[in-house]
Amino acid sequence: MRRKAQGQPRSIRVIILISYTLASLMIMSILGLSFYSLFTTRTKKMLIESTGNVSRQEVVNIEAYLSSMRGIANALYYDVIKGTDISSTDLSDRISLLYAANSDEIVSIALFKDDGTLITAAPNTPLKPGADPKEQSWFTDALAEVENVHFSQPHIQNLFVSKTYDYNWVISLSMAVDLNENGTSSRGVLLIDMNYQDLEQLLESTNQDLSSRYSYLASSDGSMIYHPYQSQIQAEHYQEATSKVLREQDGAHQETYGGKKMIVVVDTVSYTGWKLVSVIPSSALAIDARSTRSLIIMIICLTIMVMILINRALANRVSQPLIRLNDAIANMEGVRNIPDNVYANGSKEVQELGSTLHNYMNQINRLMDDMVKEEEDKRRSELDALQAQINPHFLYNTLDSIVWMIEGGKDQEAVYMITQLASFFRMSLNRGKAMISIGNEIKQAQAYLAIQKIRYKQSFKDYYEIEDGIENDMIVKLVIQPILENAIYHGIKEAEQDGEIRIHGWKDGSDIYISISDNGYGMTPEEVNSILDEKKRPAVEKHGSGVGLINVDKRLRLRFGEGYGLKVESELDEGTTVTIHIPAIEATQENLERYENGKEGDGHEPPQAE
Repeated sequence: MRRKAQGQPRSIRVIILISYTLASLMIMSILGLSFYSLFTTRTKKMLIESTGNVSRQEVVNIEAYLSSMRGIANALYYDVIKGTDISSTDLSDRISLLYAANSDEIVSIALFKDDGTLITAAPNTPLKPGADPKEQSWFTDALAEVENVHFSQPHIQNLFVSKTYDYNWVISLSMAVDLNENGTSSRGVLLIDMNYQDLEQLLESTNQDLSSRYSYLASSDGSMIYHPYQSQIQAEHYQEATSKVLREQDGAHQETYGGKKMIVVVDTVSYTGWKLVSVIPSSALAIDARSTRSLIIMIICLTIMVMILINRALANRVSQPLIRLNDAIANMEGVRNIPDNVYANGSKEVQELGSTLHNYMNQINRLMDDMVKEEEDKRRSELDALQAQINPHFLYNTLDSIVWMIEGGKDQEAVYMITQLASFFRMSLNRGKAMISIGNEIKQAQAYLAIQKIRYKQSFKDYYEIEDGIENDMIVKLVIQPILENAIYHGIKEAEQDGEIRIHGWKDGSDIYISISDNGYGMTPEEVNSILDEKKRPAVEKHGSGVGLINVDKRLRLRFGEGYGLKVESELDEGTTVTIHIPAIEATQENLERYENGKEGDGHEPPQAE
């Protein structure tokens, strides 16, 4: 057998909610990825711009610092050295005075002849033994390029004897100067040792502001002037791609060194050719990207929550009219009187759908009413035909017996028989009604048996055991008489022993049972199983009344439903019992008319028992 797995169908509200939510999730995911890409690009650009701005400002600060040192050097040369004879003591005093004014920034000032002879120094300290200025790069560079001011690499001052044995890190500024000695001009070199800590502090403050980024200062030949990881570089624990970076033009560049991606921003310091390099590691970009991603995810989650609430409200608004229309139609299921409007709210389409369904239901109800009416007419005709099948032999035989009694001078018995016959037919006619009280049905049975006992010369006896109260309930007329007729003709008519017919009526809950028992020949189990089967007994019995048990069973089922009718029990040589099963319905005028008009066939449950 082919089997299909069918799940519970979803409501239109759930379908709309799921559809809108999935659409919202897709849109928000696309927007989230777009915004993430846009924000990441924008954040990277802003990071580069901010780093470039900081780097340029730092270059300005370095240039300002170096410019101030050049200003001091120019002041010494033009205001002191150029107009003063070097043999005069006034030169040393004026240099010492200028040194004292700038001692926080300057470690020492010295003036040398072109042969390396020290003319004067501030503070006034002698040269170290064996120290030869002519072998110093600052000295040779100044004489080689007399038009420029030269700045050396950071180094420990090793030229003068220190009284405190402190040797400071300095950057040497040197420049060629013209000397005047007793009216004779000569070439000399001015040396100003700047305090390296000033430049170092300036760059360290910048690195503190840059957080995960850092900046370093290198000379044009790649020598490191300042680096925040200077000690690690000297210990060869850290390397910098200086040679590769210094070949780049000023600006931002993407570099890869040691398998790590980075962005470098290069700026050149004027007068010196130094390069200030700001490095943005990939980790710094990743931190900003994670922050941006977290922010976007949070915004998307909040937006999705809001969208779900909006989608839920929208799904309710769209589906509610359809749900109400469905409920209105469901509430009308089985209702005979349909209201004028099924559901008049909602959109135009919903209202038109409700109107169409309303028209269809009216049309269906009309067709059902026509079918019910046709079925009722058919059943009424069948009942009338069944009741018209009473065999006239009973009447003929009874009249023949009356004639025989009159001829035999049995007038009183003839009168009694005529009275019972009149009572029997009066009950049978019942003013044309098909329903009768159980009490009158029992009286009709008594009249019938009284006639039959006279005809058969008191060859059987009848006994009655009727429970009080059931006489007032109703039953279809002429259902006991055909059973009695079968009991007489097929049970005890030719029995050798005296016959007995017992009629027992009782009530059990909401049902009434009436059993008719005889002590006749009985039947085999096969006959019992087929006696009420119309297919196995297609022909109506020709004996007795002609109505037969099949017709009686059918009449009861037509009136009261398939759960009611006859039950036959029999045993050979013991007798037969036929039990009538009907609902306990009081024989009121309303109930009699209701069942008389065929209302028993509309599928309603019978009225409650008394």
